[in-house]
Amino acid sequence: MSTDIWAWVHDAHRQLAEAGHHRLAEAIYELPGHANEGRNDQLDAVFPEAVAAARALDLPWVEVYLRHWRMQNLLNKRHQGEQALPEAVDLLEFAHREQTASCPQSVCVVQDFAICHARVDGPGFVPERLAVLSETLDRIEPARACFDCLSREYSDALEDDGRPADALSHLDTAATRMRAAGQRLSLHFHHSRAGTLHLLGRDEEVLSLLDTAERAERARGAELNESDRRWGAMLRSRALARLGRTQEALALLPSADEAEQHPDLRPAWVATIEILHAAGAHENTAELGAALTGWVGYLDSTGSHRPCVDLLLAAGRLALARGARTVALTLAATGERKLTQLRRTDGVAEQVAGLRAAAEALPEPELPVPPGELLALLAARTEPGAPEADADLIAAARSRHGGDRAEATDLALRLAGLLGALGHTRAAADLLWERLDQDPGHQELTGLLGAVLIDAGDGDGVRRLADRLMATSPADAHWTRARWAAAESRWAEVGEHCAALLAEEPTRINTRRLAAAAATELGDHPRAQRLYEEILLHALPAEGTPPEQQHRTVQESDLWHLVTAATANRDWPAVRAAGARIGIEFDEPEGPVDEEWQLVTVRAARTNGASVDLPAVRTGPATARLLPVLGDDLDLNHGDVVVFAPALLERPPGEDAPQQVRERWRPVFQLLTLLDPAGYTTWWIDGAWPGDKKWAAFRQELSEAGYAVWAYSSDEYAVTDPKDADEMLPGIYAAVGVPPTARTAEADATLQRLTKRWKHPLAWLDLAKAAGVDIARHEETVERYGL
Repeated sequence: MSTDIWAWVHDAHRQLAEAGHHRLAEAIYELPGHANEGRNDQLDAVFPEAVAAARALDLPWVEVYLRHWRMQNLLNKRHQGEQALPEAVDLLEFAHREQTASCPQSVCVVQDFAICHARVDGPGFVPERLAVLSETLDRIEPARACFDCLSREYSDALEDDGRPADALSHLDTAATRMRAAGQRLSLHFHHSRAGTLHLLGRDEEVLSLLDTAERAERARGAELNESDRRWGAMLRSRALARLGRTQEALALLPSADEAEQHPDLRPAWVATIEILHAAGAHENTAELGAALTGWVGYLDSTGSHRPCVDLLLAAGRLALARGARTVALTLAATGERKLTQLRRTDGVAEQVAGLRAAAEALPEPELPVPPGELLALLAARTEPGAPEADADLIAAARSRHGGDRAEATDLALRLAGLLGALGHTRAAADLLWERLDQDPGHQELTGLLGAVLIDAGDGDGVRRLADRLMATSPADAHWTRARWAAAESRWAEVGEHCAALLAEEPTRINTRRLAAAAATELGDHPRAQRLYEEILLHALPAEGTPPEQQHRTVQESDLWHLVTAATANRDWPAVRAAGARIGIEFDEPEGPVDEEWQLVTVRAARTNGASVDLPAVRTGPATARLLPVLGDDLDLNHGDVVVFAPALLERPPGEDAPQQVRERWRPVFQLLTLLDPAGYTTWWIDGAWPGDKKWAAFRQELSEAGYAVWAYSSDEYAVTDPKDADEMLPGIYAAVGVPPTARTAEADATLQRLTKRWKHPLAWLDLAKAAGVDIARHEETVERYGL
């Protein structure tokens, strides 16, 4: 098999575009970028429609390609394991059917299969990984890019088997074969080899290898992308840390935020932190522990069992070094549970047992007061305590208290709250369940348990709790189910449960807030407005209401949401009344609000679900008029007035940001609904750039005639010079918005009049066809300029 993958991709894209399947054609180009860069939301938006289109068109090769890139994202960027295993197995089978076996991407599916099993239990699945990789490597040429990828996977399997020397030998043999076949080694290959050298303790060679590989990339004119730079810094930092060059390591170490954002960094990042901490060069804080615990919980939830155990052991070692007894014991308990999900436990089982033994050997703290008085003492402090130390104190109090039920419940609640704050949501839930059996019906206990279960994504636990509550407290059962439905964006169910709860307890405020949010998500703005107005009626007065009841007073956010809902309903008196309570001053005392405030950005969804940011002019507290001329992948267009949600989606830059950044910043809001469509129709123009002066005049005259134009091409866009096919001219690709008052024939005539004296003609083939005019000139322009 020697088909070039990217040549096939380009051919497939061209054929689909020529056949009119533009969305699928674009998805073929977009998906790898979304997958590799971790743009998960955009990938999730594009993938379902694309794979459905490939199936409908009976294009199994395209389906293999799309599913492979999604798997790359699920495995490498989201670190899914058992969660992705059924799809990995099914895709391998599908990619090796008769109609797909020759697809160039079918080989890559073998990599997906190997990575997925490594996520579940790399050492446990070594035989299967080596077998499938060996069979595939034997039947593909070293000149193929896939040979590079699969060789790295084979090396990873040998490392998981505790054979790093064999892994290095395999990589070096593969490199020799690839070079002999004329194949350039990828930077990823060098990164993999650097990792193997690190396992062998050859960190000076790691640094030399990375320098040489990156110089070679730049020498051939390839700039390192952000991911390459990030990984190069990570691998250098780890090597430098073990060489004792801690300051250099710290300078290169990616930030904790970067490790949070990029899960693939986390194993190397945590290993480096351990080295630096042992050298006294990095703090070992409770905040670090909470971050690691969150990552452990994420891997636990995705079924990435082996990486989860490896990470929790590192987190446990750091917890022991901090003296955090309760946290270390909790991690040990998690490790013991995870061992039951591994195929191969030799070595790691001993480490988990060692973690428990070391945690139990840490001394319990001495209580400064009797157990029953501890919570009052902690509450009376003027300075907040350290959460891990507080957890140890409360755990000690629980083991020594006298058996009073209320006292035991209060201690359990406080300890569960601390565990949840430290990232141990599952342990917090287990503690609360245990206590609920001893103190059934305790409202604060059930409330916190519900919150913890929802935070942990434990749907079975939520349903179990709600079923239990329904017999004794139906209102609390409905509230638990409503919050869980909201966490899963099941907005109709949210409304149903909130309605049932309000029938039981009509004065609830937070219930109305949640019900109104659900109604807004469902586009039921009249119901949302009614609920926000009911909040104003049932709310407590701000003055005199104790702090613990302040959530029952009117919040400014309630008024903003009321403004938004009333705007969507065109209830302008309500908009003005709520706006006045916020302090908004309107230009006019009555009537629709249509003013000119500031430039903003409205975030909308394309028809395939992917998000797009649209420049707009804010015309009121919750409205904006869109500026761009838009294509058929959006149900919006130039001049449309839309309603947006009041909350800022992005924070404004801080005072320390460069002045240019602060001046260019625009508030970003989420689109809610279309209020007033302007009725513009979009037609595309394409051709050679006429020059700044002519283009400015063109835009001005179109605007005066009621049209709009929006350029989409960048400065790099170029078209063929008809006088010399080897030369290129600067190009322009733009959308023209035709107002509803103009017919297509008038639009065609307007464009003809405004561009007839230009040196190079523009083409607007689709508009000419719709106008019923001669299209020969446009076809000729498309041909001559390579449009």
